Amino acid sequence: MALFADELQQYGPDALSAASAAEPLKPVMARKYCRQLAHRHYENFTVASRLLPRPLRQHFCNVYAYCRWADDLADETGDPQRSLALLDWWESELNACYAGNTRHPVFTALAETIARFEIPRQPLIDLLVAFRQDQRVTRYETFDQLLEYCRYSANPVGRLVLYLGQCCTPERQRLSDAICTGLQLANFWQDVARDWQRGRIYLPQADCRRFGFDESDFGRGQCTPAFRRLLDAQVSEAEGWLRRGLPLVGMMPHALRLDIALFIQGGLAILEAIRRQDFDVWTTRPVVSKMQKMQLLAGCWWRLRRGTFG
Repeated sequence: MALFADELQQYGPDALSAASAAEPLKPVMARKYCRQLAHRHYENFTVASRLLPRPLRQHFCNVYAYCRWADDLADETGDPQRSLALLDWWESELNACYAGNTRHPVFTALAETIARFEIPRQPLIDLLVAFRQDQRVTRYETFDQLLEYCRYSANPVGRLVLYLGQCCTPERQRLSDAICTGLQLANFWQDVARDWQRGRIYLPQADCRRFGFDESDFGRGQCTPAFRRLLDAQVSEAEGWLRRGLPLVGMMPHALRLDIALFIQGGLAILEAIRRQDFDVWTTRPVVSKMQKMQLLAGCWWRLRRGTFG
């Protein structure tokens, strides 16, 4: 949070307004800022970026930087009302970017990506819908309501990847949405304890009641038999979404197939890690080790080479 506070002091609305008469950061420095932000915040980005075609690496960093800033504006202020105001400011900067006026380094770099790949505004706006929702909604009654949240929180990211791959078609969007929803669900089930500490429960309330695990049980943070049954069902649901998206790998440009395969297998590996812990995500956050990640990379590469992925 301290690091983001420094970023906000340097590039937030007050700083940009005070420097409105100054020359904006030059594109070369804006691109460097986005690269540094991506590599600093995303532990997997260094490996993932090396797998990308070189001409796409900077553009992925630019898109990631936009998402990272929006996420931090939503989660790192500690004040929902301030977060909502800052998200409104971020959307105004996005609108200005599409109008050809950029001040923030992220948008100076992102403007090049938007122009190069003809990225529409909607997926970028949709992400802000989810971040605003996080300030107002901390419980979801039904699984369908959670899926509607994923429509805004996760699916736009996959669509942005399709635009960067210049292959955004309705069928690919459908498969990408399935993968992104599955990844979002896997992240929710991985982070049940963390989200509870933030005051959020993403496990659908109707399912909690069905399996006999109520809000007082969340407060105790114990992996009861009821919780194991509850999370088992949710893990299986997430796995189903990820597997439904598998055909997208073979429909992507060749240079992006390994990345998409790794996204899917990484999500499945998180779900398997939860199962190996017998669904006890309270005691230890399930993760995929560096060795397992390298094994996933080697396995995906070999299966793609042999044409047996899927």
